[in-house]
Amino acid sequence: MWFPIILISIYASSVLAIWPVPVSFTNGTSVLWIKNDVQVSYNGASVWWTPPFVDVFGTEKVLGEQLQNSTSYTSGNGSIFTSQSIIRNAYIEAMKAIIENSIIPWKLVPRNELSNFEPSCDAPKSFISEIAITQTGTDTANTFKPLAGDVDESYNLTVTEDGKVAISAVSSTGVLHGLQTFTQLFYQHSSGNGTYTNLAPVAIVDAPKFAHRGLNMDVSRNWYPVDDILRTIYALSINKFNRIHIHMTDAQSWPIEIPALPELAQKGAYQTGLSYSPQDIANIQAYAISVGVEVIIEFDMPGHTTAIGLAYPDLITAYNAQPWDTYCAEPPCGSLRLNDSAVDSFLDTLFADILPRVQPYSAYFHTGGDEVNVNAYLLDPTVKSNDTAVLTPLLQKFLDRNHDQIRAAGLTPIVWEEMITTWNLTLGNDVLVQTWLSDASVATVTAAGHKALAGNYEFWVC
Repeated sequence: MWFPIILISIYASSVLAIWPVPVSFTNGTSVLWIKNDVQVSYNGASVWWTPPFVDVFGTEKVLGEQLQNSTSYTSGNGSIFTSQSIIRNAYIEAMKAIIENSIIPWKLVPRNELSNFEPSCDAPKSFISEIAITQTGTDTANTFKPLAGDVDESYNLTVTEDGKVAISAVSSTGVLHGLQTFTQLFYQHSSGNGTYTNLAPVAIVDAPKFAHRGLNMDVSRNWYPVDDILRTIYALSINKFNRIHIHMTDAQSWPIEIPALPELAQKGAYQTGLSYSPQDIANIQAYAISVGVEVIIEFDMPGHTTAIGLAYPDLITAYNAQPWDTYCAEPPCGSLRLNDSAVDSFLDTLFADILPRVQPYSAYFHTGGDEVNVNAYLLDPTVKSNDTAVLTPLLQKFLDRNHDQIRAAGLTPIVWEEMITTWNLTLGNDVLVQTWLSDASVATVTAAGHKALAGNYEFWVC
């Protein structure tokens, strides 16, 4: 029921065009216009950040650039991220959004009354004259690939009646959020003769309520080209989300190329060409960092692994077993064997390939663990049992093996809630548990001493 409430609020007050709603927001009714040649400063030094605008979905904006007097972080493939380069590109994109893409607010006022809302183009115009961006803290490597809560994402934004703008934040991420809010203050004039705000003076103090704000994107059941993923990341960033969870693999397909195990994608993708190359993955992760979003990749296992069987059938039990609802939550069935040394060798190779390609860009790796069906292991020649007393220690060993390798690569594991709520496994204190079956699961997970990543499959949640 939240959607109608938000719509009513937007119609009632243009202030709530700022999204998400800030912690504190005051405004006036004075009009200021803006052009793309505004004088800009960063930490007191004048900078020249002006058009031509660059492609919002390009990754070249943050790759291979090194600027002085700016915290820099070099990723595993040599890409260089700097506080100043990230803020510069965010500013350029913000100006592009303001000058080229601001809306004409005809839906925000009664029919045929837009002239009562927008200023006259014939009246004398006051313009935004300067934008001062101040970062009060120093970014670290954790700023660009943080654990939840590592980064202060707060910001302050003021706009004076005489056209002076100030955006201040502790981190570059906070500056990005401030710039996104700044874009939301402006409208295109219906005459096409400029862009304005009618809210000056403005004073905004803002900080996120939740440290982890994300979207789960399933690319294993539904193929999305790289550009679609980049557009989704961009949409997340302009709504001040900071995570995208890519559910990369499942029973239906294996769409990511693993150079050490090339047949996984060659046989597991829906068709030739519907897979992500190592360069695709690097570009997705790099672009996300440039807009303040962290990519979390999931390889779901030991269930939901049927696609592995297309290349390595001897690693899978209950492959396409029938009737499917006896052996899995959804067809086609298939789970990794739980007591087979060949599976351990496969996982060693798999993680040794992917984890070094994730670690430079993210603090996390998700190992799945949902909907493990006990009956699948009746058909596992290394187990031949569906008794949880038999399966639990095997599943514990499987999980420990995976998480030890993930930690050794410098990453923090994430699992689905069933590892606790169904199997009552012992998880490391660092493990983040993602809930999805009910809101009550959050209480169960936190009572066990773990941070819970809250979701609920009955709703659209982030």
